[in-house]
Amino acid sequence: MTLMESARKGIITDTLRQAAEAEGIDAEILRQRVAAGTVCICHNVKHTHGIPLAVGEGLTTKVNANIGTSKDDTNIENELAKAKVAIEAGAHAIMDLSTGGPIDETRAAIIAQTSASIGTVPLYQAAVDTVSKKKKAMVEMTVDEIFDGIKKHLDDGVDFITVHCGVTRRSLDAMDQQGRMMDVVSRGGSFTAKWMAFNDAENPLYEYYDRLLELVRPYDATLSLGDGFRPGCLADATDRAQVQELLTLGELTKRAWDAGIQVMIEGPGHVPLDQVETNIKLQKKLCNGAPFYVLGPLVTDLSAGYDHITCAIGGAVAASAGADFLCYVTPSEHLCLPNIDDVKEGVIATRIAAHAADIAKKVPGAIEKDHAMAKARKELDWETQYSLALDPERARIRRSENK
Repeated sequence: MTLMESARKGIITDTLRQAAEAEGIDAEILRQRVAAGTVCICHNVKHTHGIPLAVGEGLTTKVNANIGTSKDDTNIENELAKAKVAIEAGAHAIMDLSTGGPIDETRAAIIAQTSASIGTVPLYQAAVDTVSKKKKAMVEMTVDEIFDGIKKHLDDGVDFITVHCGVTRRSLDAMDQQGRMMDVVSRGGSFTAKWMAFNDAENPLYEYYDRLLELVRPYDATLSLGDGFRPGCLADATDRAQVQELLTLGELTKRAWDAGIQVMIEGPGHVPLDQVETNIKLQKKLCNGAPFYVLGPLVTDLSAGYDHITCAIGGAVAASAGADFLCYVTPSEHLCLPNIDDVKEGVIATRIAAHAADIAKKVPGAIEKDHAMAKARKELDWETQYSLALDPERARIRRSENK
């Protein structure tokens, strides 16, 4: 049985108990939420040293950090250093989005050297391998090659995989009918749309969705249903393509749950501040309360070099409205690949947003930390203040510099 199926039968597995202990929640309450699908526990059975990560209803808002090699930077050690810094800064998960260089080796090293939850987008590597190893254009990937790429990542122990199942002919038609300023900015969404156009075919991850569910089942990994039509600028937010994709993802969520497979939904993107809460509530309604994983949202397009701040503003509003998992954005977003300092800045900014939202959502234990900080400040207890700070190292350094 999968974890979801066990939860529905009233069974509290070791994985579920471990997740409950890490979260500080009663295991029976967590079991009920997993059974209902409002919480997912990201944990591939092959990631034997990995710590199960619970995401969803009533839990602390989680933070993810993206790293990965590219054709411009193929150094594995750089990415391992970024992963280490991200975890030390408080990230709960790492997504390896490698698109160049030693992709297999990078993923294996990251999985081996951290117990954090690991996510990937298997299509990225499938596309790269098609070009570099099979000497074909990316759009010439076969359906079997796409599924083989997913299996490779699951075999390696990836805990959650992003799959762009909602990029369909219908959603592409919706985008074409309304028009967009920036079209499809999602890398996975763009790959999928180009493949569909070249092959004059439906998205294979949608058409053969049952095959995907059967593939994931033995690993008990979580499907992260990707937002291929996430808006890349404020002008494209909450348009027909984005909403049509969300409608499809709601239907696919129910099919996954019927198969005993855990799901979370990915969301935007660039969204004006006054639309963020609406986006979150719309997802929760259409996807039956499934956990929501958002990139930002970024609430202005003008903050190049400071997008971690823009992300934190949107993330705090999104999470307070019900988003469960925030993907960080670094100061280098839209400009260049992030360095180690960027990674830390991005994680801390997103943790600030997550904690602010946890206070608003009245997550147990959240406001109590702020009360403890207030008490320490009143008593001029600097060591306690450092220990409670989201970045103790910076707090200590700044204090020492200005004595």
